[in-house]
Amino acid sequence: MNWWKRILTGEEGAVKPQRLDYLNEGLALERQGDYDGAITSYQLALRDQPNNVKTLQYIAIALSRTGRREEAIRHYRRALELSPDLSGAHYGLAFLLIKRGDTDRAAEHLKLFLAKPPRDPEMTRWVDFARQTLARLDHPDGLIAESGGEPA
Repeated sequence: MNWWKRILTGEEGAVKPQRLDYLNEGLALERQGDYDGAITSYQLALRDQPNNVKTLQYIAIALSRTGRREEAIRHYRRALELSPDLSGAHYGLAFLLIKRGDTDRAAEHLKLFLAKPPRDPEMTRWVDFARQTLARLDHPDGLIAESGGEPA
């Protein structure tokens, strides 16, 4: 019975289960195009860390790609509740709101994104696209981008 005590109490010699890295698993599945699998992994990651804004954003992106826009909006909003300056969440939410037809709120989120845009030079085209989209929203006679937030 001594072996059983070691397993239950974690004393020396007991085998400890390892936690899976659900976030990285989700990212790998997403790279392979398995968005439903990625969503499942992200949901498991959120179960372990429900306030992880990075995971909330990743699941919102995957949900968007599978057409589950309302769920994606909910996850972006939750991320912004936890971290109001999260530029990526403002960006993603803005384009989902445009698709929903809520252009006033979309413009608000684009402005918040542009107030603190990413500094990475590779993000320049995304920042420019947000500026162009905001200009179109401010001038309703212009065309609204249908690309879902991805610059051409």
